[in-house]
Parts: sequence; structure tokens; C-alpha cells
Amino acid sequence: MLQRLSEEGLVKRRELDGRYEITPQGREEAEWPSRMGQGGPKSVEGVIGELSSYISFLEDLAQSKNSSISQNTREISELGRRLTKLGDNA
Repeated sequence: MLQRLSEEGLVKRRELDGRYEITPQGREEAEWPSRMGQGGPKSVEGVIGELSSYISFLEDLAQSKNSSISQNTREISELGRRLTKLGDNA
């Protein structure tokens, strides 16, 4: 999980003690639920970051034994198709 957050630029490992700390981008994303009344992401990059975060959540959920992912494969596949189409047309 920390590796994924690091790859997404949400946390970074400190050189001095090897501990992780949240980055400004990570802090902004962590604050997003409290900003829901403010309209959510304000840019394409913000939406993409949010989508990435949700995908990471679903990937982690799929690893668990009690996952409800299998009940929603059709919807997940449709979202993937739509995103692929959007990327191809950009």
C-alpha cells in the first residue's frame, strides 16, 4: 500500500529515518471528502487523481476474501471500456 501511495506521489519516504510522510498532493487528496460540499476536483488532473485513488481502493478490495467485486464485474468492465474510448479519442 505504501509503495502504491508513493508511486502516486501521495507519500514519500524520508531519507533520514526511512519513515513515510504525506506529500502536499496527498494532503490535498486526503482533504477531498471534507470538501465534497465545495464541488470536488476542480481540474482534469484532480479527477484523474480521484479516479486513480478509487481504482486503488477497488484493487485492494479485490485482494480480500470477502470482496464484492465479483458481483460488479459488468459495471467495472463498462467503466473500463468507457475510459479506454475516452483515452483513444483524446
